[in-house]
Amino acid sequence: MSTFKLNKTLEKLKYDMVRAGLVDYETIERAQEVADAQNINIGQALINSGVLTEEAILKFLEAKLHIPYVNLEDYTLDSKCLNLVSASDAKRYRILPLFKIEDTLTVAMADPLDLFAIDRIIESVECSIEPVVSSQTSILGKIDEYYAPGLLEEIVTDQVAYDWREELHSEDLSDNHIQKIISAILKQAVQEDFHEIVFQSADDGLGVNFKKNSSLTDKGSIPQVLALSFAAKLKVLAELDPLVSEVPQLGKMSFKADDVTIVVSVSTFPTILGERIFLKIYKPPVALGSIIKNEKSLAQLRSALTNPGTILVCGSPLSGKTHVIYSMLVEAASAGAAVMTLESLAKYELAGVNQCELNENVGFNMDKAARFIEFQSPDVIYVEGLKAKDLFEYFSGLTDKTVIMEFSADNFEDLRAKLKFTPAAPFTPSCLVFIHSKDNIEVFDEQTMQKYI
Repeated sequence: MSTFKLNKTLEKLKYDMVRAGLVDYETIERAQEVADAQNINIGQALINSGVLTEEAILKFLEAKLHIPYVNLEDYTLDSKCLNLVSASDAKRYRILPLFKIEDTLTVAMADPLDLFAIDRIIESVECSIEPVVSSQTSILGKIDEYYAPGLLEEIVTDQVAYDWREELHSEDLSDNHIQKIISAILKQAVQEDFHEIVFQSADDGLGVNFKKNSSLTDKGSIPQVLALSFAAKLKVLAELDPLVSEVPQLGKMSFKADDVTIVVSVSTFPTILGERIFLKIYKPPVALGSIIKNEKSLAQLRSALTNPGTILVCGSPLSGKTHVIYSMLVEAASAGAAVMTLESLAKYELAGVNQCELNENVGFNMDKAARFIEFQSPDVIYVEGLKAKDLFEYFSGLTDKTVIMEFSADNFEDLRAKLKFTPAAPFTPSCLVFIHSKDNIEVFDEQTMQKYI
């Protein structure tokens, strides 16, 4: 068993274990003191002390509650049920959906008397719940195993023309129909090489628009009768509050396309016509050597990553700046550097990289991050979207760090104009990465960039 907080089932039944002769009263009281001091539950305390085994506790719960015990190591679940419970809910409540028969979903639970968790899942899946008891260790392990591919079912980007409205007009009456519509929209966007999707109020419901180069392409609409349910389901998948529409929210979800896990950021924003929902699709980072094909340019960039200075990554919107930067961060971390990021949203969890998401709701903004990040002694810092003069000057002035910044510019002329009037002008980075296209990326050091900027 891993460390976890209160287990309502064991708290309610701890003295029943005394009456059943599993432990004596004094042992239970000592275990409770240890649990309180270490912020673990009483079952974990009993196991850590060697008084009881996890198997003994699970067998006790099975007999006491008349709830079957299921060994997940010997069990194969129905993968279709994974779409009924989000990965975040599964981890938060330590549950795993196993199978569904008619309107009853059977779930493995480490805490079967957690009524709040049961109510939350009932509300989410809109059917009754039948719990079984399982080891928390195995539940969390299976969550990592089964949910790793993504929150949505696999999307295969075949070359056959596809229209998401075929799913909208299907005769599917299952509880999962709206999620299938979301998957269909994402599938079409990936297939047609769009990276942004906009849902906004339309005359006949919620308009679906694909965006590229600042131009919107109308792809139909979600009927008014489904609009609220569609928006709520999209928020749940992105781990946002489905009941909130008066203030902006930012979250993310993932799905699979051609065996590649793709992350989608989901931003909601209130307007006088209703909520506008904006999706941006991010592909996973790859090895830096597969992006920078020129050996000299690759060597220049790798040298910049290991030396103090500012690396400026430039390109037009949707040119792939984040994709390149994430590959740079992975490269730096794999070389042993202490890497930290300051982002509005972490698009991917990068191995060995300390990613920090800003949170205005609790006062963790860029100003506060800038004041405290040096106490962490990072070697490499990635700062997303700096615009304030004092912050730009602060981070570009960190002479003992490698600082990676991104800058939107369509071409060198545009870059020169923006750097000329940038709040920290005059400013010359130690390395410039300019992304003209995914197959045309140039790298300049301080000497070679002079003739361009």
